[in-house]
Amino acid sequence: MKKTHYIILLFFPFFFINCKKESKKSSLETVEVKPFEIDTLIVKKHLYTLASDDMEGRKPGTPGIEKAAKYIETEFQRIGLKTFEGAENYRQNFHEKDLDLFNIIGVLEGKSLKDEYVIVSAHYDHLGIKEGAEVDSIYNGANDDASGVTGVLTLAEYFKNKNNNERSIVFVAFTAEEMGLVGSKYFGTQVDASKFVAGINMELIGKEPNTGPKTAWLTGFERSDFGVIIQKNLEGSGYKLFPDPYPKFNLFFRSDNASLAKLGVPSHTFSTTPIDIDKEYHQLSDEVTSLDMKVVTETIKAVALGTGSIIRGEDTPTRITDLE
Repeated sequence: MKKTHYIILLFFPFFFINCKKESKKSSLETVEVKPFEIDTLIVKKHLYTLASDDMEGRKPGTPGIEKAAKYIETEFQRIGLKTFEGAENYRQNFHEKDLDLFNIIGVLEGKSLKDEYVIVSAHYDHLGIKEGAEVDSIYNGANDDASGVTGVLTLAEYFKNKNNNERSIVFVAFTAEEMGLVGSKYFGTQVDASKFVAGINMELIGKEPNTGPKTAWLTGFERSDFGVIIQKNLEGSGYKLFPDPYPKFNLFFRSDNASLAKLGVPSHTFSTTPIDIDKEYHQLSDEVTSLDMKVVTETIKAVALGTGSIIRGEDTPTRITDLE
């Protein structure tokens, strides 16, 4: 009897240990890694950071825009983007208007069509600090254009995780747009425009447009079939894209898309804001509290879906030839 009990006691710990190991293994095997999703949480993270008082209005040549640049660079690095054309870092440095300026550029290399580029852009500069203001002196530029840069960062992470871009995607945060499209104009002088098949610029995407919920408008709609391709891809999504409703404002030439469009690239700007009645445009009141996070989020989703066939190399927009 004693001998029998001894054998059982030896066996029991062995069985118990193995059960614990199997249980641990099974729990590890059931761990599910969720894919990246475009949602209001990631939108708030980027938007609240870029439009914070800490950025001091992101005026070129100030400590505030340097903070914004570092944030964008850190995000590009976290996401895993490469530098543009083998540069040492994400900055494209140049000197103009007596200022040391820099665009921030990250690249997601394509697969079968890696020498064809799609540019996704927005400007990260704004107006800085208003002298003599008694209470709020910072031009936070939440809608103009922290909302667009939020789109750039979110789409960079989205397409990185999607991993289906046959064409290379160049993500750019342009500087000095408010000073006359300075950053994008410089970028245009440094690239071979024939390699760029499309330009997707985002500006003022934080408010519901006059066309209603889940809609946006596109500048220069009639100048290429870029907008028609987007509309086709959005069919069935519940989201609609319309031509620019403000032709008298000549908006196609007033944002960074114009710098590449003038070189023939089908480059257009997505926007949602009803600018004819917007009270926050270029005002101290352009803060995150004036924006609709759902509008920003849904617009970024629409850009992702709408441009998908271009990113995958299935569609190529017509070039722009009429610039009058």
